[in-house]
Amino acid sequence: MAASRAYAAATLALLAAALVLSAAPAEGAVSSCGQVIGYIAPCLTYAMGNAPKPSGNCCSGVQSLNSAAASTADRQTTCSCLKQRAGGVGGLRPDLIAGIPGKCNVKIPYAISPNTDCSK
Repeated sequence: MAASRAYAAATLALLAAALVLSAAPAEGAVSSCGQVIGYIAPCLTYAMGNAPKPSGNCCSGVQSLNSAAASTADRQTTCSCLKQRAGGVGGLRPDLIAGIPGKCNVKIPYAISPNTDCSK
């Protein structure tokens, strides 16, 4: 069970990583882990299976995170932050997490995977 929770947490972190790694350059910047977590926190209810779809706040946060991570350094920082923080969240469903970008109309060119390399 603990392994399942760790996998789910890693998958949520990688969702955000995938979003920021695919971000086109835009205005904004990622200045802290707290800012990154603030963007995706509204998605937790859906990611745990407690809502039928991502909330408007979730999608807004995903879209904002995608835009804020404008530089390669921003995207790498965001990815690393989420990987570090994800382990503390239990009850996440990887199947739901993987669908958040599409449900929020954010296009990413690859599947969300625990194998995302934050250094690229």
